[in-house]
Order: sequence, then C-alpha cells, then structure tokens
Amino acid sequence: MGIENLVEAVRGGKVSEVPALVKPLDAAERRTALARLKELRTEMRRSGVPRVQHALYVAGAGCHPGAAAAATWLGGRDLLPWRSEGSALVLDVVADRTPEWMADVAVRLAARPSVAEHSYKVIRGLVERSGCAVPATDGYVLAWAWELGVARRYGRKAEGPALLQRLRQDPQTPALLVHALSMPQTPEKLTWAVEDDSPEHWPTAVVALVGEKVLDRTEVVDAAVSRLLRGGRLHDLRFPLEVLRLVEPAAEEFRERVPDFVGMAADAPSPVAGYAQEVLGGLAADGALSTAELAEMTGAVLFRTEKKLVRAQLTMVGKVLAREPGSAGELLPVLAEVFGHEDTDLQERALKLVARHLSDVDGSVRRELVEQARELSPVHRRTAEELFGEPLGAGGGIPYEEILPPVPEPRRAEAPVSTIEALVEEMLAKGVSDDPVRFERALDGLVRHAHRDRAGLTRAIREAFRIDDWQQPHHFTHHSHGLHAVLAALLGLLDRSWVEARAVRGPEATACPHEALTGITDARLWEAGSLIGTDALPYLLATPTLSTGGIEPLVLVERLRGYREADIEPAPVDLAQALLRVLRTDPDAARAAEDAATLDTAAGRRLAVWLRTAEPVAASVRFLRREEDRTLEQWSLRNRVVVEIADRAVVREEFPPAFRWLGGALEATPRRCYHWVDGDEHWAAVLPADREVLAACVLPSLARAVDGNREGTESLTGMAEAEGRDGRAVSLALALGLGNGDADDRLRAIDALLVLASRGDLDGVRLGTELAWLVAEGSVKPNRLADALRTTAATGAYATVWTVLGAALPELLGAEKPVRGLGEVLAVAADCAERCGAGGEVPGLDTVASTRGTSQFLVQARRLLGALRQGADQALTETA
Repeated sequence: MGIENLVEAVRGGKVSEVPALVKPLDAAERRTALARLKELRTEMRRSGVPRVQHALYVAGAGCHPGAAAAATWLGGRDLLPWRSEGSALVLDVVADRTPEWMADVAVRLAARPSVAEHSYKVIRGLVERSGCAVPATDGYVLAWAWELGVARRYGRKAEGPALLQRLRQDPQTPALLVHALSMPQTPEKLTWAVEDDSPEHWPTAVVALVGEKVLDRTEVVDAAVSRLLRGGRLHDLRFPLEVLRLVEPAAEEFRERVPDFVGMAADAPSPVAGYAQEVLGGLAADGALSTAELAEMTGAVLFRTEKKLVRAQLTMVGKVLAREPGSAGELLPVLAEVFGHEDTDLQERALKLVARHLSDVDGSVRRELVEQARELSPVHRRTAEELFGEPLGAGGGIPYEEILPPVPEPRRAEAPVSTIEALVEEMLAKGVSDDPVRFERALDGLVRHAHRDRAGLTRAIREAFRIDDWQQPHHFTHHSHGLHAVLAALLGLLDRSWVEARAVRGPEATACPHEALTGITDARLWEAGSLIGTDALPYLLATPTLSTGGIEPLVLVERLRGYREADIEPAPVDLAQALLRVLRTDPDAARAAEDAATLDTAAGRRLAVWLRTAEPVAASVRFLRREEDRTLEQWSLRNRVVVEIADRAVVREEFPPAFRWLGGALEATPRRCYHWVDGDEHWAAVLPADREVLAACVLPSLARAVDGNREGTESLTGMAEAEGRDGRAVSLALALGLGNGDADDRLRAIDALLVLASRGDLDGVRLGTELAWLVAEGSVKPNRLADALRTTAATGAYATVWTVLGAALPELLGAEKPVRGLGEVLAVAADCAERCGAGGEVPGLDTVASTRGTSQFLVQARRLLGALRQGADQALTETA
C-alpha cells in the first residue's frame, strides 16, 4: 500500500505529502516505487503537468539509492523547478542519507551550470548537512549571486541588510566571491551599474572584505589579474577591473605581475589595456621597469588600433629616453614600428623621437631605422631622408596591384537527413533555427520522414522535446517559433483549421518590408504544419541546393517532375518560395526553362515563364528630404526610408497572400516601425536571386542601426552573395552598413563590399555618392566610415576604396555646413591615393589645402593633394 499511496500522491501532484510517504519505504520498496515513478515521468513528458512534475522531482530524489542516479534525476530538464522551488522537501526526503552521499550529489549538481542555477538551495542544503567543501562552480556562483541580490531589490525602498553585511554573514563568501572574480561570464548582479558609494556596489564590498581579512588580498588580486589577462567581453571584465582599481595594489604587487600587465596591454579590451598601460607607466617612471620589459610592452601597444593608447605609449617612451639615453638602442627600433601606422600624425611623433635620440645609437641600429623609415608616408619621407642623410626611395617602384579576395563559391547544401534519430539530433542542436541552411535541411527532413513514418517520428519527438509550452494558448499567436510550429502541428496539438488560416495570411498594406519578409518564412512553416504527414507533401520544393539559399534550376525541374509522377499538386507557398529561390542567371537556366515547359503541368509552365523573365520582382528606394515633408523635423533616418516594390501582376494574382507584397501591394510610404525585428537571419535566403529587392527590404533595418539601435548586418553577407542586378538599394545598404555603430557589424559590411568588388558587381562611384549625403547630413558618422574604409583598404583594396572616396569627397568638401571629423576620412583617402598611385583632381580640395592651419583636416587635405599630384605626374611619366 505504501508504494501505491506514493504513486497516487505523485500522480495527484500532492508534493507536500511525498516525504512522509517515501521515508517508511525500505530499499527494495524504493526500487519498486522508482520503476513506477519512471513510467509516470515518461507519461508526464507528453502532458507536462507542473505540479505532478514537481512531485516526481521530490519522490525520485528519495527513491534513488545511488548519488549519481539521484543527481541525474534532480538535474532532469523536464523536472527541474524554477529557482530551487521545493528544495526544503528534497532535503527532507534525503535527510537519512550519508554525508558522503549528500556531498557527491551536491558536487554533481553544481558541476552542471544550468542545473546548478536552479538547484542552488538544494546544493547549499546538501553542502551544509554534509560538511563538504563549497563547490565553487560557475553555475553555483551565478545562483548564489542571484539569491544575494534578491534579498535587496534595486529601484525600490531598501529592505534587509546591505550587501556588505549579507556577504559578511555568509560563510561561503570567501570561496564563492574569489571564484566570481575569475568567471568567464560575470554574474549580472555583480555588474549592475550603481554608484561607488551605493550599499549594493559589489567591488566596494569586496575591497571592504579584503580590509577586514575576510577575503585574502593575494587571492583577490591574483584572481582579478588572471581574469583580466584572459580577456573577453568588456561587460565581463568590469567587475575584476573595478575591484583591482579599488584594492590599489602596491608597487611591489604590480612589479611581481609585470608579464601579466604586459599581456593585458597587448590584447585586452581598450579600458583594460589603458589601465595596464597606467600601471606599467607608473613602474617605468619609478625606474622599476627594465628596458627589455618596456620594449616588449611598447611593441605590443604600438600594434593596437587605438590611437589614444599609441600616443600615450610614445609619450611614456619619450620620458624614459630623456632620463636614460642609453636605452635608445633597444627602444628606437620598437618605436619605429609606428612608421607604418596609417595615422601620419603618429608617424610624425615617432619620427621626432627618433630624430631626438638618433645620436645615441650605433651604426647597426641606424641602418635598421633607415629600413623601417621606408614605411613612412610620402609626406614624411623627405624629412626622414634629411635626418638619415640618404634617399629612402619612392616606395619600391613596384607597380601597384589591387588585392581582392577570391570570388566566393557557394557551397552545396547537404543531402536530406537519412534517419529519424539524426533528424531529432539536428533539431535539438544549438543554433539550428538561426542558420538558414541547417534550418531548411531540418525542415525538409521533417517533411520527408513524416511522409514515410509519421508514427515513428511522432514518437521520437515526444520523447525528445518538452512540449508543455506548445499546448499553452496563444504560444504561437505572434510567432511560429521556428520548427516548433511544425512539430506541434504534427503532434496534433494545434487546431488544423487555425494552422491552415495562418498559412494563407498575408501582410497588411502598411506593413514594413522586413515584417513582410519574416511573414514568408512563417507562411512556409504554417503550410508545412497543415500538410505534414499527408500524401500532399512528400518533400519540399523550396529546399535550397546552395548555401546562399538558391536553387539550381535543373534540380527544381526534377522535383516538379517527381510531383507530376506522383500526381501531386505543389503546395502554393512552397512553390512560390521555390520560384523566388531558383537562380535565373544559372548557366542551365535556359535548358531548365525548356524542360519545365515540357512537364505539361501548371507548375512547370510557371517555372518556365519565371526563368525567362529578366526581372520578375523589382524594387527601388529613396529617402524623403526635409523639404518634401515638414513633419519630418522630428523623424530619424529610419522613418524616411521609402521602399517602392514594382508592380508585378503575376505575383499579385498567382502567388499566395504572403508573397503578394512583392507584386507591389505594400504602400510606398515611410513607416515608423516599432516592433522587434525577428527572423533577420532568414531574409537573404528568401530572395537569393534578387539582390536589389533584398537590399531594398533590409534598408529600414539598417537605417535603424545607424540611428543607434542594436541591430545586426547579417543580411549584407547574403546580399553580396545573392544573384541579380545591383542598383541604388545595394549601394545604400552598404553605405549604412559601413556607418553602423557596432564594429563587428561594420566588419560584415566590409566583407560584403569586398565580395561585391571581387565579383565585379561593386559600383564604387554610386556608393561614394550615397555616402557623401549620408555623412553630410550627419546620419553616418565620419569616424565610423573612416574606420570601416581604413580596414577595407588594409586588405589590399586601396584602389577600390579610393574610387569610393573620390566620388564622396567633392560633396563633403563643398558642404554648406562643415563636416566635423572629416580629417579622418581624408587621411584614409590620402593613404589610398599614395599606395595605389591615384591621380586626377577632387573639386574643392585645392581650396581647402591652401587654407592656413595645422588641424588634421587641413594637414590631410594637403597630403591628399600632394599624393594626387604625384600620381598624376607618375602617370604622365609612364605615358611618355
């Protein structure tokens, strides 16, 4: 009866009764009960009743004899409660276990980050009862920090003791706080922005505990230094950096860790590198840093891109040279590395330092400096020749050759997943919904296996996935949640008529383009959900054959042939997406059109016509100017984008509702788009054969990013690899990507620019023209553009970048309102002109260059003018 009572209590979700029912059971009875509990757990995976799962969680902990099995049960994804809910019951039900058993379970749970975070109170209780060492793991520390933060909430009236007092009262603080300093991802509670004098400021509390000897000073300093040396996201480094600043190590403590600070100065994020530079600079000023150590540090810092750090390093070395002239032989060759820097002002500073101390070096060092001086910009080369007393040459005399990356070849998509087991593993893999190629392969695999063995696939899905959320009302109201919508439909968890209705839904006429793009992907999923497992959908027509999302025409013909032979009419959304993906510029497109026509089916005839149409979908873009609409005074760039989809009757009349906007059904007006952008990783795969249309559709999102919103530029990669014509939208998309506020997003734009250039599809003049007005009106910041184009040029594409800047500069130099920060852009232009030997004239440059002054803007204007004149003279010489 005891076992039956326990099982019934668990089935009824009476969790509070479980400990009393488990305790009387002997070992054999608990094993028997455990078998019943496992059966009930399998059953609950299908229905997922929370209170029953909670009761299972407690009962299983009490019935498992082994620590390893108990830990596995308590860490089960389907049973794990939110934030240690019911921990007291678990501790009660295992109270009769040995300390060794409890310690083993605690260590095993703490070793799994996601489990430890939600099992904190269970782990802590087991640790305290067993007397074992505190398991200082990342997951346990995360949960510990969260629990401490819950005790006193931010933004409300303070309740309970302040942070420092809570830390003092916790005996686990010494072990866990030192570990927190060294974690790869710092707990959020420790990085919250509060004032230094706030009672909730973690770094201040740590320093106080160091002063009270609660924390060991050496351990804290070592942990903070070690974490900063390993690097990572600045967000995760702020806590150890602030702790180290506030602890204020003595000079001797710094001296013992010089190699660590040299490593930080070389590779750490800028704020950390700046701190390391301050520390080492202080040691150098006190004479506590050897010349060899200073030389090593200097070489590392001068290699960095931050000009502020480079300038500070030059100043530091200059002070040391003034005090110790004998160190010039070791330090000047390191300083001379700056001769190859893109900033001519930094080149000049380094050259002056070399000139000041050249008499302190021997002949061999002097010869080494002469060789390094050949890297100087032409604007400083004459000064260097006078200094060294010998010609440096004009840059080697080798004809300039543009270096562009090889044209990327699209990878062939993998074959469909062959087994149900492999398919489930693929769907459970991290990131499958974010990778269009993997996503499409998994979706096609779902459809194929559901057609062959619906029962087997359904069984495997129920065993592998938690389906609780799929049964909740409104879970799929706003989003398809990727493959989960198809899985839920396959399991019969969604009303069929509701799924079918969503498959034929189209965007409103006022929808923004990226919302409409996402709607196409959603429509495909809902249509697949409505037909999966039936004879109407044996496989998908729209599955890409290439990594770009494109479909080779002959492959699509064969897929349609298979449908004809099976006497199946293609699903409307699937066929429409296949048409958008088929590559009309493929060498076999003409042959495929003939083969498609001979199929003698409606779908075949549609494919034949589509392949023979030069531009079945098209779009254009423009930005409203202030004079066009005075109501734009308060509008940002993103709200002035006008995307005009060309009128295409075939698309409006023959395509499903989700696609009809591509026939001109959207209103061509600016849109204030406030909703969250979702599904952008799939946009390029929707339109892989129409680059200009894709670029037009993603422009509003790119404009949002330029305005300061954190949105990615992932679609630019797909745009560059797509087929189809290039127009203004492509140039504008590149321009906005180059002006993005995030450095990583700008790198994607740079990659897209280089891919287009290598394919011969980049219109550099048009790109420069678009950049000119965007910079002039302030939408694109000159420093961001300079950084992006400098990086682009450094790959060897100096002529390409010059073409862009040569087209942009006339408008920028002649702008009615001077463009602040244009000096950086001119520096990049001058560097490109010098390296590729560009000649010719830039309207307005003569006037600027003749203006008296020493600002970077004027200095770089003169440098550019000189480079262009030298390039023109060189061209005349070669012609003669």
